[in-house]
Amino acid sequence: MVSRSLQERFAEQVDRTPDAVAVSAEGVVLTYRQLDRLANRLAHRLLGLGAGEERPVAVLMDRSPDVVVAVLAVLKAGAAYLPLHHSYPVERKQWILEHAGDPILLTDRVLREQGLPKAGRVVVVDEDDRSALPESDPKVAGHPEDVAYVMYTSGTTGEPKGVSIPHRAVLGLVDDTRWATGWHDRLLLVAPHAFGVSTYELWVPLLRGGTIVLAPPGDLDIATLRRLITDRAITGLHLTAGLFRLIASEAPECFAGVREVLTGGDVIAPNAVRRVLETCPGTVVRAMYGATELSTFAVSWPMRTLADVEAGVPVGEPLDGLRAYVLDERLEPVADGVAGELYLAGSRLGRGYHGRPDLTADRFVADPFGGDGGRMYRTGDLVRHTPDGVLDFVGRAGDLVKIRGFRVELGEIETVVSKFAGLAHVAVVAREDEPGETKLAAYVVPASGEVDVPALRAHAAELLPDYMVPAFVVLDTLPLTPNGKLDRKALPAPETAVAGDYRAPVTERQRVLCGLFAEVLGAERVGLDDSFFDLDGQSMLAMQLISRIQTELGAELTIGDLFNAPTVAGLDELMPGEASQS
Repeated sequence: MVSRSLQERFAEQVDRTPDAVAVSAEGVVLTYRQLDRLANRLAHRLLGLGAGEERPVAVLMDRSPDVVVAVLAVLKAGAAYLPLHHSYPVERKQWILEHAGDPILLTDRVLREQGLPKAGRVVVVDEDDRSALPESDPKVAGHPEDVAYVMYTSGTTGEPKGVSIPHRAVLGLVDDTRWATGWHDRLLLVAPHAFGVSTYELWVPLLRGGTIVLAPPGDLDIATLRRLITDRAITGLHLTAGLFRLIASEAPECFAGVREVLTGGDVIAPNAVRRVLETCPGTVVRAMYGATELSTFAVSWPMRTLADVEAGVPVGEPLDGLRAYVLDERLEPVADGVAGELYLAGSRLGRGYHGRPDLTADRFVADPFGGDGGRMYRTGDLVRHTPDGVLDFVGRAGDLVKIRGFRVELGEIETVVSKFAGLAHVAVVAREDEPGETKLAAYVVPASGEVDVPALRAHAAELLPDYMVPAFVVLDTLPLTPNGKLDRKALPAPETAVAGDYRAPVTERQRVLCGLFAEVLGAERVGLDDSFFDLDGQSMLAMQLISRIQTELGAELTIGDLFNAPTVAGLDELMPGEASQS
């Protein structure tokens, strides 16, 4: 009998390997049988609260074994899980919950204490007493077309849009023959569960008898990732293109025992791939391309030797169950070597956008080539076919970009920035001033007077996830082409901000720290009181900075230390040994 749903497939796996390790975290190990019983109890709890078919259940939790229990329980109750990232601004989380119909909210004790958005009902997964509930499978019938999860992504109108993915699409990903190597049996889960890659990290190992190895909660640094990959005998993992490039630069040797490293979400730097292949000749680097609308991965390309990267990194070939079309504006196929927009069709397509038939009709269009009356998804990406039939990336179409692996609609950022009082014009662009590194920049023209940039940055940070907050540039006017359109080539690169008056370092350690800050941020100089984040430091740069400090000074600092003490003076005070003279 062919499984109709994720929960049915999981039940079959429990029957096959009840005592195998399903989830491994620091201090916690769950076998398939134990995970099943925990999820069953929570599922009965959810059923008692009214969870069921076509009813999303929100999951707002940090990375932990309870996240796996929660999403599995939601599916066992016949509902769809709706993941929320804990770092989203409160307004964004509240909007998503209201748009989804005020669903039940599953959370953990730590996030509850930090404050929660309003929800129909809140259940604290790690506190709720379920001992009186049955540990038997509720056996709620599933159907391939039932929605498994609703995942919200950036939208063009200033509001997120929720992608509804059915069980059929996730099972198609799990059954792809690329995972038949066994290289993904011990898979490191590092992505937030509100990020599309979590679909691969959760369900590929869990439904194929493997082990999910969970990274600890919170922000991760390079030292922690290196330790996890090496000490936990990881055989497969996915890293965003930016994080892969960073680890390839700072610690490529940690991939030596990994059979296959997946990377994507943005342009992949060929030099980073070469460095990993040179350092770890037994490791395969696989380029991944996908979209939330297709249950994550859709196209891939393996690279095993340096010869595979001579001509750059291609997008690759479609995964099982998918077809790729390269079409012009009239939806006609273009010749090999000619750029066109990529459309994807097949059994892995999502249902559409939750509660938005207008957006669904715009992106999910009739497939004139399949012959089965199905649909195809318009990706918004420009590609071309090589003579060998492999897809090559050309660029983004319209305002769709990828930042740190997240898909971002520039229109949403423009809408949020435009709500700040006193602005006449706003233009948000994605810049690639350094190869392989995409950054957002917002160009603003004041209606009159001056723009309070710190206040504008705070306004954006209050309404947007951190990866969508741009660098700000104030202009007298936006440059235009002769046709009256925005002249993107004439827009100046953002300059590194300077926070307050410069205070020079005094001790040798402070001089080293100031130099490392400036090196990572690309600033001319950094003083003792200049904040890393006021100087447009982002999480990826924070990981690089902490790694450099650990290497240069041997200091045991974490990303959390930098968030709590973002200045040179603050970090210097945290470090033992050399006395501060500030």
